[in-house]
Amino acid sequence: MDDAYSVQTTAADNSDQDGLETLMALKDADTFLVADHWGDVKSGADGLFDRDTRMLSHFVLTVGRARPSRLSSGVTEDNVFFTCHSTNRPLPPMGGRSAPAGVLHLERRRFLWDKRLFERVRMVNHGIEDILLPLSFEFGADFADIFQVRGTPRLTRGEVHPPVMDGRRVSFSYTGLDGVLRTSCLAFSEPPARMSANRAEFMFSLPKGKKLDLYVECGLDVCDAPDQARWRWNSIQARLAMRRRMRRGASVQAARNPRVNDWLRQSRTDVALLTTDLPTGPYPYAGVPWFSTPFGRDGIITAWQMLWIDPSLAKGVLTYLASRQATEVDPFMDSAPGKIMHETRGGEMSALGEVPFGLYYGGVDTTCLFIALAGAYARRTNDMETIRVLWPHLIAAAGWMSDYGDSNGDGLIDYARAAETGLSNQGWKDSEDSIFDLDGRFPKGPVALLEVQGYAFAAWKALAEIGARLGDDRAKQWRARAEAVRTLVEERFWMEDQNFYAVALDGDGRQMRAVGSNAGHLLFSGLPSPERARQVTRRMLTAEFRSGWGLRTLAKGQARFNPMSYHNGSVWPHDTAMAAAGMARYGERQAVSMLLGEVFGAAAHFQLRLPELFCGFVRETGEPPIAYPVACLPQAWAAGSVFLMLQAVLGVSINAAEGLVEVSNPAMPTGLHQMSILDLEVGDSAIDLTFQRLNNHVVVMPRERRGTVNLRVTG
Repeated sequence: MDDAYSVQTTAADNSDQDGLETLMALKDADTFLVADHWGDVKSGADGLFDRDTRMLSHFVLTVGRARPSRLSSGVTEDNVFFTCHSTNRPLPPMGGRSAPAGVLHLERRRFLWDKRLFERVRMVNHGIEDILLPLSFEFGADFADIFQVRGTPRLTRGEVHPPVMDGRRVSFSYTGLDGVLRTSCLAFSEPPARMSANRAEFMFSLPKGKKLDLYVECGLDVCDAPDQARWRWNSIQARLAMRRRMRRGASVQAARNPRVNDWLRQSRTDVALLTTDLPTGPYPYAGVPWFSTPFGRDGIITAWQMLWIDPSLAKGVLTYLASRQATEVDPFMDSAPGKIMHETRGGEMSALGEVPFGLYYGGVDTTCLFIALAGAYARRTNDMETIRVLWPHLIAAAGWMSDYGDSNGDGLIDYARAAETGLSNQGWKDSEDSIFDLDGRFPKGPVALLEVQGYAFAAWKALAEIGARLGDDRAKQWRARAEAVRTLVEERFWMEDQNFYAVALDGDGRQMRAVGSNAGHLLFSGLPSPERARQVTRRMLTAEFRSGWGLRTLAKGQARFNPMSYHNGSVWPHDTAMAAAGMARYGERQAVSMLLGEVFGAAAHFQLRLPELFCGFVRETGEPPIAYPVACLPQAWAAGSVFLMLQAVLGVSINAAEGLVEVSNPAMPTGLHQMSILDLEVGDSAIDLTFQRLNNHVVVMPRERRGTVNLRVTG
């Protein structure tokens, strides 16, 4: 099973394809690779990147000066190996004879480990005669910054030095405007017959029935000579590291439903692929290729999605973000004391300040989410030792909420970018056209987003709960702050004529009356009254929002609605999942069951790997969802969405301080009859649970307990 393809294509179409959804991605720590289905690095977003710098920008294999015919390609189930199987086109005459097409099998197999690309090209002659095989690689390294690759223009850049060739090795180097010398090296296990600054040509004699392996490595430093032993040892290390990440936390299985199990496995391995083990603990990077770095909001939400089955992510995220908490006011960085980071970057443009994202704080919601996640983590794990270490950072974050986060003193968290270089919109819908009024007019600042007030409500509640446990006498004040936020939101954001909440308030306190999915996040926080939650849920389940593949970010018919846009009518799986979890909070299990089924339908068409987003066109019988061409794939909070939705539909909550697993009114989507949660840790104990559909009801049964765990079933 380890080598089964989870993302696979066939040779039915050998034409070049556009869009990030067609790229084959590998990642290890801060290094990632994106290539096409042949394994070639050609243009656009392709390349081998490390810390936001492209170390290999061109890498194309040809046989007899022609691209081979691809048979199939894909990434292994554990996300460690990429493999492409191909065969030759007719080879040029060698010694008076020409080998026909289809007699040579080529297998390109690669992985990443320890800042290095390892590749093996295996050639097997299935013909009836010996073959002289001309094989070549074209290569290059441009050392482009990730923002330059994305399209941010640069007036000037540093010096790309001429490649240095040394037998079977070529070294690349670049001195950036930041004074940093960046290097990479490409090496082959066999000496090429001819090598130039951008091409290596081999001529192999391959007897009939025989195979030959060529090993290739590309790393940041001087390459040792590649060989079979290095390949084997490093591939074992890469696979063991992935297995260690996969074994964290509980496992979720669907009985007698292999497609759902494949989706769960793919999602779990995508989260593991994107997770980097930092000194502060595991951190899920946002997505490949554009966001393979720690993001505050993305890391928090992904950790929250996984919290019930794997709390280690939340601990790692909280600890890392605490270590990067702002201590000063800096308009360029959009920072202020106590604020939690939005993103961090390691490339040349960030180091030079050409973009503000080296360490950037322009996310209005991340600080509130940081506190709220800490509260959820404390309830889930009872790990008060970690909470005590985080406590000064939580207090500092609360200070930002009270002071800098509420710029006009009206009790609501708001934002206005501090410098023109920063993000104009600073919630999760951060594209420049995503927040507007009923007529499409953009708001004047500072802007108070609806969902951010829900996060603030959850943050004050979490602070009160933790404070009470730590004996802090401010706990009552924080609880009162939460209720004050609730009152303000209900009074100022509710649109009686729409039975819905406004997406934001502008700087004059006027409602931005667009109807968007932001209200689903408000449900997730638990702020709305039960009656208003029912009204919001009812509307979000209409065709205005439901595409048939999940919930749109903007209701159909609103100004600026566009199902092909980034935030104004597309479907984001994490957005649908948070709304679904919010609905479940108010007892809407069947609605969640329906939405989970729709999102699974979308996943099935995306080869069980949900992209960051896809277009919000209505579902048509027999037609797939329409891809958004530059969506990250894989993407962390898209992969984590299924686990949040499963927790919501099964009605599972965990209170480790009480040693309690509570299951409230569980449901399951149509077609699912049994689910198992194995090795669900509760403090120092663990429990296995089985959910079984019996007639029209879902019952839960404990299968095995290790230690003292109480199970309470309600509803």
